[in-house]
Amino acid sequence: MGVIVVLVVLILALLLAGALVGLAFELLWLVLTGLIIGGLGRLVLPGRQQIGLLPTALVGIAASLLGGVLADVFDAGWIVRLLVAVALAAIGVTLLESRSGTASPRTPA
Repeated sequence: MGVIVVLVVLILALLLAGALVGLAFELLWLVLTGLIIGGLGRLVLPGRQQIGLLPTALVGIAASLLGGVLADVFDAGWIVRLLVAVALAAIGVTLLESRSGTASPRTPA
């Protein structure tokens, strides 16, 4: 009886480890594609953006992760995931640029 319990625990531990490794690879893939998504998000916007490479990459990673989660929730394909992620990255870059203080400061009256 003790051997069966040990085997069941071992099998459950291996299944959990496999699931965690799969999740880790999925997250790594979303991060790597997020770097590309950030660049694509900047490309679809007109004009020159006044934010650096690191904020663009972080926005792309966040957009890729959020687009991946939304696509999984709605059971959409990879094309929809890509389009949603690029749209979210463009929105993120726009919001980040508007917060960066590119507007001219007010002069006292």
